[in-house]
Amino acid sequence: MDLVIDIGNTRAKAAVFAQKAIVEVIKCDTDRLVDEIRGLLGRFKLIDRAILSAVGDEPDGLIAALDGLAEVLWVDEHTELMFENAYQSKETLGADRKALMAAAHRNYPHKNALVIDMGTCITYDVLEGGTRYVGGAISPGWRMRVEAMHEFTSKLPSLQPSEPMTVLGDTTASGMQIGAYNGVLGELQELIKAYRDRFEDLTVILTGGDAEIFGKRLKNCIFAHSNFLLEGLHELLEYNTVK
Repeated sequence: MDLVIDIGNTRAKAAVFAQKAIVEVIKCDTDRLVDEIRGLLGRFKLIDRAILSAVGDEPDGLIAALDGLAEVLWVDEHTELMFENAYQSKETLGADRKALMAAAHRNYPHKNALVIDMGTCITYDVLEGGTRYVGGAISPGWRMRVEAMHEFTSKLPSLQPSEPMTVLGDTTASGMQIGAYNGVLGELQELIKAYRDRFEDLTVILTGGDAEIFGKRLKNCIFAHSNFLLEGLHELLEYNTVK
């Protein structure tokens, strides 16, 4: 059995795989991750391999918690990929984006695929023909946009992002929510159109924490995959290690 761990800026996800099937998934704040991983290892005694993706530093104690496993792989610039990487600054390409392209390679072979990951930042990544990563885009996520208005002004309030029911805000707070939400929605619509104009028969995959909220508003043919990154990490583990 395999353990797959994705460490984000504030949240983390982990999954146990038996062959290629997900047996269990956990989500938690990063400061709870080590305890959750110990729990998984306690419940699934047959786990002998692990792969980790992190956008920042790993939590204290995580390496020690994985010490008994036969193989532990960190996704970095040395990780072998099953697709051509045409990114110019390969050393700065995030582990999460590599994993998403690995999942696209597995799930949509020989197709042009756009993967949109809606987390702290929104990333757009294109796999051409199922074999060549050609790049994409990065923009502020929904929560970041709302928080930035408070952080970079003197009087705008601190808010939690919420989906507005109108486009006419009659309070400062509602105006901020409308602007942030529709800014993300408009960006999604325009970039999807731009990529579809460039890549024929483009398959669009939406994933990440805010995917469900925005996916229902997109008129394009969208495939939503809540565990797409975890599946991609498992593909990288399979490709880089041998049982």
